[in-house]
Amino acid sequence: MKIAATLLALFTVALAAPLGAAPMAVNNAQAPGYYRMMLGDWQITAVSDGTVTIPADKLLTRIAPDALNARLADDALTPQVETSINAYVINTGDKLILVDTGAGALLGNNGGHLPENLRAAGIEPSQIDTVLLTHVHADHSGGLQRDGKPVFPNATVRVDQRDLDLWLNPAREKEVEASQRHTFAESERSLRPVIRAGKMKAFRAPTPIMPGIEALAAPGHTPGSVIYKVSRGGETLLLWGDIIHVKAVQMPQPQVAIHFDVNQDEAVAMREKTLKMAAQSNAWVASAHIAFPGIGKIKAQGDGYRWVPVNYSSHGAK
Repeated sequence: MKIAATLLALFTVALAAPLGAAPMAVNNAQAPGYYRMMLGDWQITAVSDGTVTIPADKLLTRIAPDALNARLADDALTPQVETSINAYVINTGDKLILVDTGAGALLGNNGGHLPENLRAAGIEPSQIDTVLLTHVHADHSGGLQRDGKPVFPNATVRVDQRDLDLWLNPAREKEVEASQRHTFAESERSLRPVIRAGKMKAFRAPTPIMPGIEALAAPGHTPGSVIYKVSRGGETLLLWGDIIHVKAVQMPQPQVAIHFDVNQDEAVAMREKTLKMAAQSNAWVASAHIAFPGIGKIKAQGDGYRWVPVNYSSHGAK
């Protein structure tokens, strides 16, 4: 009993003693941004390029301010929405296929983290065989180059010809809103090093890309926007770019558009069609701008839809 009393007294003194002269520094860095799941015997790795904060109240259209704020509040968000920039790697066993490349240096420190997160996931940029672009906007194609040189030097880059025809032709600037015209210069900067290297290979969707992967035409946001449909082992994954920008608003109200859409009517119709297809087919979805890792399923709910994120697995979702 005397020993126990002595130990208790020493423990009490230890608790009362100063814990140290310097407080613990706060480190806001997150863990390396990658997440894996299996689609049949193919491995899918979500890779973060970073996040960018967008003013949803300034960019979203076709919704009243009160309704917008209510939708955001339902997801504990304010009109300043921190938005994920996601890319995805498909490992077929003999090929590494990257879907979208993030923003590179075009958004400052908000993006450009794809190469470091690829390496954290055990993938060197030089190992990528093919890059599939969902469309040409800067936060999807900006990561193709750094300092004028291809970031994925051994990869063939695939993109719909209709996006190249628009964004690499400055004579067509008047076809888009003034707020979108910066995309012409950004596209030149991102794509030209790949074209000079002879690594660009365009297509016109719908078309097969390789066995198990096909490009589906999804025009509206841009003329050459596509969805990549991956089929393996009886399962389906739909990888899309800008079908959804703000999940809290556009999932329950697909008719809400954004100023980035080249054709808002067409973009809204495509979103409604795509969400219906995803819900009815019970396909997996990988979405560039839903909170990382951006993988989940779509369920019909009322007049709209809801997002069901993948259940986290420390062993890689199956």
